[in-house]
Amino acid sequence: MATVGYLEGVDPVVLTRLSLRGVGTLPISNGVDNHGKFVNAISERDAIDIVVGYLHKVMRTQRQGFFPQDLLQACADCRIPTLVIVPREHHATAQVMLGQAAEMVTLVDPEDVYDEIASRLGLS
Repeated sequence: MATVGYLEGVDPVVLTRLSLRGVGTLPISNGVDNHGKFVNAISERDAIDIVVGYLHKVMRTQRQGFFPQDLLQACADCRIPTLVIVPREHHATAQVMLGQAAEMVTLVDPEDVYDEIASRLGLS
């Protein structure tokens, strides 16, 4: 069974649709919101196939000197595809805001989240 790690705020309908297809879900925290397992503590043992969350969740800790690339490093190390949800018309701005982390993630419009995850997991 595939597993999707999700940061707080991801559309519950998307997660439910994935669950109905046999995909497991695991709440992931940005380290501030205590939503689930800290994203930077993810390891290969967690068997997470993809991580998804909104831009503001990965930008949240920047004021404390913890940049998005730091927050998402474990995903990159484990080669877990990471989707950051941003309205399409703001993708260019989001790439600038993400800095080095922009190379570690794929930006996805909110309307396309389910389709993007389903495609990457090989669901028809």
